[in-house]
Amino acid sequence: MDHKNRTLVPANGGNPLGHPPVKRFGLYDLGQTTVYTASQHPSFSYCLYVPPNFQLSAVKPELVVVVHGSPRTFMDFRDRFQDFGASENALILSPLFPVGVQGDHNADGYKYLSEPGIRYDEVLLGMVADVSSRYDLRFDRFALFGFSGGAQFVNRFMLLRPEWLWAASICAPGSVTLVDDVSDWWVGTRDVESRFGLALNRAALARVPVQTLVGAQDVDTDEITHVEGGRNWMPGANSAGRTRPERLERLRASLLAAGLSVTHEVLDGVGHDPVPMISHTKQFFAAELARLRAAADASPCAQFPTHS
Repeated sequence: MDHKNRTLVPANGGNPLGHPPVKRFGLYDLGQTTVYTASQHPSFSYCLYVPPNFQLSAVKPELVVVVHGSPRTFMDFRDRFQDFGASENALILSPLFPVGVQGDHNADGYKYLSEPGIRYDEVLLGMVADVSSRYDLRFDRFALFGFSGGAQFVNRFMLLRPEWLWAASICAPGSVTLVDDVSDWWVGTRDVESRFGLALNRAALARVPVQTLVGAQDVDTDEITHVEGGRNWMPGANSAGRTRPERLERLRASLLAAGLSVTHEVLDGVGHDPVPMISHTKQFFAAELARLRAAADASPCAQFPTHS
């Protein structure tokens, strides 16, 4: 059967009193969606979970972005957050940042937010714009989760674009960027404005609730030790510590010193495994989303910053 022209409406098919007209979507645009090309950056793609009845919910839909690690199992991360999306009326956006988009076999560009000709913060924001347009929604801010290499992306996106986030969960990054006016990017933040054209927005950064998670047994150093002459080598590359727990503790201390609220957990008996961390992230995001919605209900005319 050819499904190309089939459309779906929410399961109850109706349009309850007081709701705006229900927009119809394609068969693969609701629930676990197909994979879409990023319209502004066609070398990249993403998939979604979209609650089938999101238009009929009593609460405004929100957005959660989940970022893969080096194996790039992006659809699996989407699927593991599906229950959260369904219960919280949240769209789950899972980007795919493939290896070697420049033909140079670079597997790490997205972790550091840039490589020649590519700004990964802009790639993600382009995807958010795509989702907003497709579903007729406005996302002024979103929650951002990442594991391992994805956690490096979250760490650095948060430093560069904090005004876009209502929460961030950083799980087991191999390397970290500290709020540090002495060291250049990526070890510190001294030169972010000259490098990216964006000054460090300390006021917006301090408003982002952050969760940091790592397994107590995640202590292998083979993959995370920077070697002089390597693609991402720079002075101070290993100065945050030897292991992931040590490096995440340095990041936690750096964020606290910058005025952020940080929920930090070291999970006993856990190695480099995202599954036990995701359940903790869902709890954290649910609590922050409840606060976000309560604040919106208390001040319905409140305006969030607009983004260019």
